[in-house]
This record gives sequence, structure tokens and C-alpha cells, in this order.
Amino acid sequence: MNYAKFKLLDKISNQLFEKTISVNDSNEIETLNIEVYACFTEPPDEISEDYVLINVIDNFKNKAKSIYKGWMISSSPEVTPLEHPIYDLWLLGCSNDKTS
Repeated sequence: MNYAKFKLLDKISNQLFEKTISVNDSNEIETLNIEVYACFTEPPDEISEDYVLINVIDNFKNKAKSIYKGWMISSSPEVTPLEHPIYDLWLLGCSNDKTS
């Protein structure tokens, strides 16, 4: 797939953000920079499941620190969570077009 769609919750302000990021690209949401390396989805005849390989860097106070590197699963965010005091991040899905 060409795109990964994420939802981010700012636990302090209770704001939700959605962002679609191209594979082999990165984008910022709040203080987090999310790099997407791969995004896969199961075939239509299988149980609906999406997987993304990401690196998340927190640029809080201009001090870049990698806080998550690995696979995230769309249907089970609790299995591979981003553990952060301010943000929760979920994979919503993978697609071949940016508007899906």
C-alpha cells in the first residue's frame, strides 16, 4: 500500500488529529515526527487487518528522541502501543490512495 492513515489523541487538550502519510515519507503531528517505512493490508478474503512499520520521533523542546520503532497493528493498538505521557497514536488503515 502507498499510504498509512493515523489518528493521534493529545491527552492534555483532548484534541484528535488525523493524518495520512505516504510510505517512505515522514510527517509531523504536534511534536511527533512519524516516518512510515511500510504499510500492508490483508487480502479481501481474509480478516480485515492493516500493519505499518514506523519510527516515531518526539521533538519536544527541540530535543529529538526516537520513542517508538516497530510494527503497529490497526485492529489491536493495545498489542503494539505508543507509550507516551501526552499522545496516543493509532493506525486507522493502509490504502493506495490518499483519500481512502
